Amino acid sequence: MAQGHDTHATTENAAGPRLTEPTFYKVLLHDDAATPRELAMAILREVFHRSEADALHILRQVQQNGVGVAGRYTYEVAEMKIKTVEDVARDNAFALRLSMEPEEG
Repeated sequence: MAQGHDTHATTENAAGPRLTEPTFYKVLLHDDAATPRELAMAILREVFHRSEADALHILRQVQQNGVGVAGRYTYEVAEMKIKTVEDVARDNAFALRLSMEPEEG
C-alpha cells in the first residue's frame, strides 16, 4: 500500500485554501473458505466494530458475491484496519484476504 497518500483535497478560492471532505475507502473482505466463520465474525465485531447482525449480513454478502464491505474509512484508517486483520489472521494461521478501494462519488 502506498505511503504518504493524500486523504484531503485542497482547493483555492478568494478566501484562501479550503480543506474539502476526505476521500473514503471501502475495506473489502474477500471470500475465503479456509477461515472459520467464527474468526471472521470476531474480526468484524472487534476490528470493524460491527453488530452481530451487521457482521452476519457482511458474511452473507461475502458468500454470495465473493466480497463484502467491512467498513469505510479514510486511507490511513483503512490501511491500519487491513494490517490489524492480516496480523490476527496470520497469528491464527489463516490467510484471510482484505483489500481497499476508493469510494465512488
